[in-house]
Amino acid sequence: MAILFTPFSYSLFPKKSNYNCNNNNNNNNNTPISSFVICSSQQISSPSRILIDKSLLSVAEAKSTNELWAASCLRVRTFYGFHNETVNTQDHTKYLTEREFEALTERIAGKRVGFGKVSCINATLPFSEVSNVANDLSTSCNFSHDNVDLVVVGTLDVNQCIRLPDEITGMKPKGIGADFARGYLSNVCVAGELQRNGLGYALISKAKMVAKDMGISDLYVHVAIDNEPAKKLYVKCGFVHESEEPAWQARFLDRPRRLLLWTDLSNSCDVSM
Repeated sequence: MAILFTPFSYSLFPKKSNYNCNNNNNNNNNTPISSFVICSSQQISSPSRILIDKSLLSVAEAKSTNELWAASCLRVRTFYGFHNETVNTQDHTKYLTEREFEALTERIAGKRVGFGKVSCINATLPFSEVSNVANDLSTSCNFSHDNVDLVVVGTLDVNQCIRLPDEITGMKPKGIGADFARGYLSNVCVAGELQRNGLGYALISKAKMVAKDMGISDLYVHVAIDNEPAKKLYVKCGFVHESEEPAWQARFLDRPRRLLLWTDLSNSCDVSM
């Protein structure tokens, strides 16, 4: 079961249905990728479950451009279903990955208008652990850190901003300082082969801690109205319904209607859950 959790890095990507938690893949180079997949209305068949050794799992903010590239590769691979063995897609996959990487690095560097702080959070496993069960994933989304070969198996972004392009806008907090205290999750995804290992929950738990450190008190995420697995995940992580997209807007943007979910970080003593 593939579960995506939020918008892509707001790059130019065609829509593709996926069974992920949150994917806002609008054709806007300022919009995160993740939210697009999560909002997908179509669910694909679930692969057999592969258990991982969670003692080897690391969930942390990206530390290098190589890691950001690996995260971009996972997003394109997950949201669009391009694997290394897919025929005649290498050039298109590379193009999409380059666009996502460019948008992601610019947002993190503070070069995108409308965004404050942006953090890419990745779940990683040792290359040896992944190559034994998912060789294509290990060769597509790998990078090295401190001479250790790792693979990005889950990723998301935390965006400090008033709103995400072409998305429902959160209403909390109001008044002066809302541009610093409001945040959104985007580009949330987990590699299909390794889903149902709690990776999505671990990513969102870490994201809530990072968001709180940024000064965000009100955290939002968008999800397709018919994406039950994603909605269940977010509810489990403490999100509640705030509003939903008007039907006319969804028709205009040619996508399933989205819900806007919210969680309060200001009074949370243990955002790691």
